[in-house]
Amino acid sequence: MKVKIRKHEQLLIALFGLMTIINYILQQLGFIPVYISGFTEYLRAHPSVHFTYSAFFLLPRIGVVLLFMFSYFWLNRITIPQIRRNYLSFFTYPWVLVQVLILAYFLAIGVNFATYYARPAWNNYADFRIFTLLGYNEYPLTNLWAGFDRALLCLAAYGVYATLRELIIHFIENYGSKRNYRVLIANQISYSLCIFLLLPALVFSLNLIKEDVNYGAYFVFIPSAIIIYSTNIYWLFPRFLNTPSNNVRLFLALIISTFFLSFPWLGFLFHLGINLSVWPINCLIQFFLVTPITWIIYQQKKDKIMELRGAKIALSKTTADLQFLRSQINPHFLFNVLNTLYGTALIDGSKRTANGIQMLGDMMRFMLDDNHLDFIPLSNEISYLKNYIALQKLRIQDSEEIDISEEFNIDNCNHEIIPMLLIPFVENAFKHGIDLNKKSWINIALSCDDKRITLNVRNSLHKVDANDPERKHSGIGLKNVTERLMMFYKGQHELNHSSTEKEFIIKLVIEPKILES
Repeated sequence: MKVKIRKHEQLLIALFGLMTIINYILQQLGFIPVYISGFTEYLRAHPSVHFTYSAFFLLPRIGVVLLFMFSYFWLNRITIPQIRRNYLSFFTYPWVLVQVLILAYFLAIGVNFATYYARPAWNNYADFRIFTLLGYNEYPLTNLWAGFDRALLCLAAYGVYATLRELIIHFIENYGSKRNYRVLIANQISYSLCIFLLLPALVFSLNLIKEDVNYGAYFVFIPSAIIIYSTNIYWLFPRFLNTPSNNVRLFLALIISTFFLSFPWLGFLFHLGINLSVWPINCLIQFFLVTPITWIIYQQKKDKIMELRGAKIALSKTTADLQFLRSQINPHFLFNVLNTLYGTALIDGSKRTANGIQMLGDMMRFMLDDNHLDFIPLSNEISYLKNYIALQKLRIQDSEEIDISEEFNIDNCNHEIIPMLLIPFVENAFKHGIDLNKKSWINIALSCDDKRITLNVRNSLHKVDANDPERKHSGIGLKNVTERLMMFYKGQHELNHSSTEKEFIIKLVIEPKILES
C-alpha cells in the first residue's frame, strides 16, 4: 500500500480547474448569469470601446486558470520529484530555485496580460480579485515585473505546505510497524476531503444552488461527519468495542469526541454567517445519525481494520526474521568458518572438524525449524547461542590478547521466548568487541529463574577496521531488538545499555511466558 495524498490532491486541482472553465463557458453560452454591470456603465461612458465577452472575460479567465494549473503540475510532477530523488545533492537546489523563479515570473506576467484584457479595474469583477495578489495593477503591461514578488511569495507559501506534506508522507510510509494501517487512514481521509471539496465546487460551477445558507450547512455538517467517521472507525471502535468491559468508556469517549468535533470551525473560517446555536444541533445529528452509521460500516470493515492493526507483530516478525537470517549466517561468516574447519582438519584430523560442522548444522537447523515460530523453549535459544559463540571462537582462534568468557546459570529454567531474541546482543559484542591485533574481551552472563531471564553482555570497543568483513555487516541493531521487545514483551522487559571509551555494557531483563509442560 502507498500513500495517495499526492494523487488525490492532483486530481482535486485538475477537476477544480476543469469545473471552473466549464463555469466560464456556461456563462459565455448564457446558461449561467454573469454580472458585468460596472463594465456596462463604463462602455456607455466610452462608446468607442468595442466589447466582446470572449476577449474581455472568457479568454483571460481561462488563461489564468490554465496558468495556475500549469505552475501547480510543474511543481508537483517535475520540481518536487527531483528534490525527492536527489535531496542529498547540492546541485539539486540551485536548479529548483531557477525553476521557482521562472514560474513566479510567468505567473506574474501572465496575470499582467490577463489584467490588460479583462480590465478588472473597470468592473471590479469578483473572479479577478486574485489579480490583487499577482500582477494586478492600474496600468497593465507598463511594468513587466509587476506582481513578481507576490507570485514568488505565493510559491514560497505553497513550498512550505508541500514540504509538510512530503514529511508526513515520508513518516507514514517509513516509520513504525503500523505502516499499512496508517496508509489506509491517510488515504481514506485524503479521499474524503477530495469528495468534500469537489461537491460544492461542482454545484457552484453549474449554478445549481444559489443560497449561501445551503453552503453554510454543508460546511458545518459534512466536515464534522468526515472527522467523526475517521475517529470512530480507526480509533475509538477498534480500541474499545472488542472488550466488553470497555463499553462504558467507549460511550463516554463517543460523547466527548462528538461534542468537540461537531464545532462549526470551518463555517467560521470561511465567514459563512454561522452562529454557535448550530453547535448543539450538529452535535445531536452527528451522535444519533453519523455515529450509528459509522458503527455499521465498522462492522463491515472490522476484519480488515483489525487485520491491519494486528499485522504489526506479524509483519515486523517477518521483517526481523529476514534480517536475522541475513545477519547471523552471512556469507563472510560462513566462509571464515569453513576455512577454519579446513585448517583444523589438516592439523589434527577430523574430530574438531566434525564438532565444528555439527555446531554449524545445529545452527542451520535452528534457522529452518525454530526461527519461524512465535515462541520457542529457552533451551533452544541457548543452544543456538552456545553454538554461535563456539564457532566464533574457532574463527578468531586462541590468542592471549582475546578473552572470551560465558556463564550460563539456567538450571531448572522452564521458559519460552521469541526466537533469536538474545543472539543480537552477543553478535554485536563479537562485531564491535574483537580486534585480533589488540587486547579484547567479551563477557556473557545469562541467568534464569522462575520469573525472569537476565542477560548481561560486556565487550571492549575498538575503532572500526575497514578491512574486516564482519564490521561491514550491520546486523540487526539495538533499534530492531527494541521494537521486537515492545511488540512481544511490552511492560515485561527492561533494556539498559551504557558505554565508555573502552567498553560497552548492555543488560536485558525479561519476564517471559512460562512454557507449560
